[in-house]
Amino acid sequence: MKKYTSTYTGDKLKHIAFPLGGIGAGMFCLQGSGMLGNFSIRNSPDVHLEPNIFSAIFVRQDNSNIARVIEGQVPYHKIFGGSGVGLSGRGNGLHGKNYGLPRFQKNNFTARFPFATINFYDDAIPLDVSVTGWSPFLPLDADNSSMPVSALEYKFVNSTDENIEAVYSFNALNFLTVDKRNVTTPTINDAGVYRYHNGFVLHQPGKENNLNVKTWFCAAVNEDADINTDWYDGGWFDKLTMVWKDIESGIISNSHQKYNKSPGGSINVPFTLKPGEEKTIQLKFAWYSPKSNLRRGYEEECGTGCDCEAKLEGYKPWYSEKFNNIDEVMSYFTDNFDMLRTKSLDFKNTFYKSSLPNEILEAVSANLSIIKSPTILRQTDGRLWCWEGCCDSEGCCNGSCTHVWNYAQALCHLFPELERTLRQTEFNESQNDKGHQAFRSSLPIREAGHAFYAASDGQLGGIMKIYREWRIKGDTEWMAGFWDKVESSLKYCINTWDKKREGVLKEPHHNTYDIEFWGADGMCSSFYLGALKAACLMGKELYKDVSEYDSLYMKGKTYIENELFNGEYFYQKTEWNKLDTAMDVSRENEQCRKLLEKEGPKYQYGTGCISDGVLGVWFARLCGLGDIIDKDKIKSHLLSVYKYNFKKSMMAHVNPQRPGFALGDEGGLLLCSWPKGNKPSLPFPYSDEVWTGIEYQVASHLMMMGEVEKGLEIVRTCRDRYDGTKRNPFNEYECGHWYARAMSSYALIEGLTGIRYDAVDKTLYVKEYLTDGTRVFLCTETGYGIVNIENGDISIDIKSGTIPVEYIIKM
Repeated sequence: MKKYTSTYTGDKLKHIAFPLGGIGAGMFCLQGSGMLGNFSIRNSPDVHLEPNIFSAIFVRQDNSNIARVIEGQVPYHKIFGGSGVGLSGRGNGLHGKNYGLPRFQKNNFTARFPFATINFYDDAIPLDVSVTGWSPFLPLDADNSSMPVSALEYKFVNSTDENIEAVYSFNALNFLTVDKRNVTTPTINDAGVYRYHNGFVLHQPGKENNLNVKTWFCAAVNEDADINTDWYDGGWFDKLTMVWKDIESGIISNSHQKYNKSPGGSINVPFTLKPGEEKTIQLKFAWYSPKSNLRRGYEEECGTGCDCEAKLEGYKPWYSEKFNNIDEVMSYFTDNFDMLRTKSLDFKNTFYKSSLPNEILEAVSANLSIIKSPTILRQTDGRLWCWEGCCDSEGCCNGSCTHVWNYAQALCHLFPELERTLRQTEFNESQNDKGHQAFRSSLPIREAGHAFYAASDGQLGGIMKIYREWRIKGDTEWMAGFWDKVESSLKYCINTWDKKREGVLKEPHHNTYDIEFWGADGMCSSFYLGALKAACLMGKELYKDVSEYDSLYMKGKTYIENELFNGEYFYQKTEWNKLDTAMDVSRENEQCRKLLEKEGPKYQYGTGCISDGVLGVWFARLCGLGDIIDKDKIKSHLLSVYKYNFKKSMMAHVNPQRPGFALGDEGGLLLCSWPKGNKPSLPFPYSDEVWTGIEYQVASHLMMMGEVEKGLEIVRTCRDRYDGTKRNPFNEYECGHWYARAMSSYALIEGLTGIRYDAVDKTLYVKEYLTDGTRVFLCTETGYGIVNIENGDISIDIKSGTIPVEYIIKM
């Protein structure tokens, strides 16, 4: 059985890629072998960019010289397969790679987010060698967590009884001249490499029509070093040949090319260790890519022949406003290195002090990597704008998509200030005077277009999130500032999808499955109930008349409990003939028309048992709204989902959709099943798939309802698929890498423990059954720490800030 949060070894190292970077600042990954890759520092993902960049150690002992790249063995899947153009393709023998240089015989990998440590082993190297990679992650300090920086700390211990002379070196080809095909760009030939104190800077100037390429990348150590920015620049394999010749000979070069045209740079640190001594070399990285051509969303037309669109500004990262150049970034990192490291360690140590099951700690922490991935951007005014996930070389599904980001529960607790910027955009630039919300916002953030459907789950979820942010922030004035927009949004939803004022959504309503459900269903109508209840509570706080919303909530609750529950689970009453909206078959071919006339609209779930069937109920609980429908029926639905949709093996499962998320002997939770028959000929897209974000949603909801072991079993099955052998443990993907929905895993903490803090009432909520010795991480608007239960007493050991608690309620 897998030991969760344990050390990865052997085949489980193969696909590890641990993100290092800042929120909206780009990243690269520390891979399972110690290799650096996935360099995505130009305001977009570049998942396959693995430049010629490595650290090495030279050792002299007993008049013999030994040198190794400080990495484990190259994973087999990198040897053949994957992408490449021209000579860089796998069929050309890995031209340009450093895989043929001697490496350590083996290694292991241990992650404790935001830190990861690798231990290396080689019989020929008389040193204990390890590296720890990290980047700043300080909950409640968004700015210091949004830095385009990271660090690798190489540790060398002499465990022999003799003195050892050694030279550490870091070496990098100027990979900024490499485009996304992993080949040198012929039109950009003015790149350079120049010295920077105890390191060097790789640089690529920009072009007017391609602002993305203008980038600096700096590497420097924390001590005196010899810097070589005068690499031999020849043909064939000359560059790497000459670099390695110096490394294996222990030659320390301190040379600089006059015109900064070296193809690469090296940092050399010689040292001697007596028996029992150790040395740590801190290698710091910073990058600076201040502009881009990235622009998404609605463009307002301003007249025939206007060429303004070509001149419109693209996205600029937050750090480009704070820092003017790469020198300022690296200086800030250097000056504040100890503080940033200490506070990042404080978070790590506090989080892992939790007594939660290891599978929960792993699921939560692994998906915090998403916050450091290119999925998240942060523009110069500090606001977030997010993709759903990342394709290999560009973002996937733009606009901080509201119906996907509903699931993500980490940011609102760890960085509530940033989460609120999403509400700011949704209810302002993305909402028009009719209350219609574009569920995909524009980038740079500006007025969104309103030509497409609103997303029912996304827009209604946004109303609940205003309530949630109010309770997290504890600021009623902040909530009041949104009230008019909230009411406008809710009225739009009522007038569009509940025309007969029945308390459920019946008119065709767009949702997270990228289609419209026709007729009332438990999934989207539960969002409606949650939004109505949130509006009632907020309105009453502001002395508003919310009687209409209260009445609709009671009607809807009755309808869902009595009309949409079949004795086991909640389902959909597919409807089309009696709605105001007519089903349009005019654009369909004859085959499709016959099917629609027989079964009704395509892409419904009808009598199916859908895992998201009470999604709005789960979300309402997390927002602090309590259970919005009958508890026993909620539990029955969740047990049915577990019974019918949870599979321990996919061997016999039919999935004509996207099988890569779970297949073969792997287990997982299906999005939907039809245990009572009547599966539509064309059910909603993705229905036969497995998504980690929904697995965590169901697992945490089961735990809320007391079914802890069933929830844990789903979590374990999910994480078993991401054990490193087939998939990256730190990249749960769906429609792209580092997919936002997977941050529903953060809800596992509250799901198991019930621990939630309400800043309005200054109340701490805790599940009654928690026993002595329980320790749970808690992060609030003003501080974080560990909730402790000892001798029946509940207290908070605060590590950072303050958490004023006046009441404790056991549920």
